[in-house]
Amino acid sequence: MIQSMTGFGKATLQLPTKKITVEVKSLNSKGLDLSVRMPSVYREMELGLRNQIALKLERGKIDFSIFVENTAEQTATKVNVPIVKAYIAQMKEVIPDANETELMKMAVRMPDALKTERDDIDENDWNEIQKVVNEALINIVNFRTSEGVSLEKEFLHRIANIMTMMNDTVALDGERIQTVKTRLSNAIEELKVNLDENRFEQELIFYLEKYDITEEKVRLENHLNYFIETLAGTEANGRKLGFITQEMGREINTMGSKSNHAQMQKLVVQMKDELEKIKEQVLNVL
Repeated sequence: MIQSMTGFGKATLQLPTKKITVEVKSLNSKGLDLSVRMPSVYREMELGLRNQIALKLERGKIDFSIFVENTAEQTATKVNVPIVKAYIAQMKEVIPDANETELMKMAVRMPDALKTERDDIDENDWNEIQKVVNEALINIVNFRTSEGVSLEKEFLHRIANIMTMMNDTVALDGERIQTVKTRLSNAIEELKVNLDENRFEQELIFYLEKYDITEEKVRLENHLNYFIETLAGTEANGRKLGFITQEMGREINTMGSKSNHAQMQKLVVQMKDELEKIKEQVLNVL
């Protein structure tokens, strides 16, 4: 079962003095591009979180965030009283007639007028936060899996279309051979020369073998089946699917170059269109 690299997961935790919200967003990327945002108090835990996220999500452009909302009556930010008093005293010297309230408003806006008391990490709180992080990661994996189901249906639909068009192309091959044979015969008749039938047949066979699409049809069919087989795999296989689509493209292009027949070339163009739609979506597969 394939997974999409696009996903979103969220989980919340209410602690005695704070509310913790964990959000994980993911988009497609060639590798793991991880951005982590969290309060500075938890920064020392970042390396462990990165390993936990990488193990769970593997690939993608991932934005991971921990938001902390203080629900206690006391706040971590407090007025730095000595600094504020010093600012007020200095401003009184500059503006002797200033109102005390105005001086206070000005002082609390000055640098270092407010201080944030850094709390040490509470081990019990952090253990609970890790559970919420894991819950958010499970949620985004479920989201990715759900998106993967939709992608798989889309792939199978496109692959079936290419298979049908390929078979239609091969079915026209007999008509193409007869058309080529007739065209060459008419051209020789117009030249009004004596024709060696055996030599003509040999040259015709050589010409038709040069433009035969049987091998391309067999290889393309194998690639289509291998794509379906890879879809059903249990490992992350986005890169492998991308490689298979490249091989499919080569065979379709070769069929197009050999199919000197209007209807066959039209079918080849339609196969290319279906393949491009597959390639676009494969970029989003984990």
